[in-house]
Amino acid sequence: MKHSYLIPALVIALGLTLAGYFIGDTFLRGKKFDRYVSVKGLSEREVPADLAVWPINIVLTGNDLQTLRREIESQNQKVYQFFMDQGFDASEVTRGGANISDAQANIYNSNAQYSAFRYLAKSELTVRTSDIEKLQRSLDASLGLLSEGILFGSKNEWQPVEYIYTGLNEIKPEMIEEATKNAREVADKFARDSDSEVGEIRVARQGLFTISDRDANTPQIKKVRVVSTIDFQLVD
Repeated sequence: MKHSYLIPALVIALGLTLAGYFIGDTFLRGKKFDRYVSVKGLSEREVPADLAVWPINIVLTGNDLQTLRREIESQNQKVYQFFMDQGFDASEVTRGGANISDAQANIYNSNAQYSAFRYLAKSELTVRTSDIEKLQRSLDASLGLLSEGILFGSKNEWQPVEYIYTGLNEIKPEMIEEATKNAREVADKFARDSDSEVGEIRVARQGLFTISDRDANTPQIKKVRVVSTIDFQLVD
């Protein structure tokens, strides 16, 4: 009878031993998996803007609407022709509408009766081009329009010309690769200091790409930046 209980007991003992081994091995593997370092990798580039948008306001004043209308049409044509003479294509220059305000109709302007001009007219025109150098030359040359009595300027005083970079998708893969290499270099330094080696990537979190002006004086040069956060496994 004793032999009949011995074999099942041995099987149970062996099973418990194997279960303990596998549980312990799983625990050790889990502890090793917990050994990792989280680092950030940076990639930055300076790129020239490839699109410029210049919104323009032409401003006139007067007391006679018919005269003001003729002046608006004349000045709009002169400004439009100026850009044509600068080498712009018709598709790069868009004429907008005209807005005329009556000072005497403004109930909040108590001094309207003392104003020298009753009407204020603003006419819009937008230049949109990928030829940044041509636009910058036109900015300098546009001062000559003042000598013709044309008062015009950028619609957006805080940002006279908007410079845009549209080629982000072309440089994204290289910048992500560069950020990953930068992160590994940081992880390698940490691993050497802790007598370990860098293993595989555990988790990778790509940051957002940001595009900003290099500085306030050169908005046509853009700084593209991305920061990736990567967890690397550490091994002995």
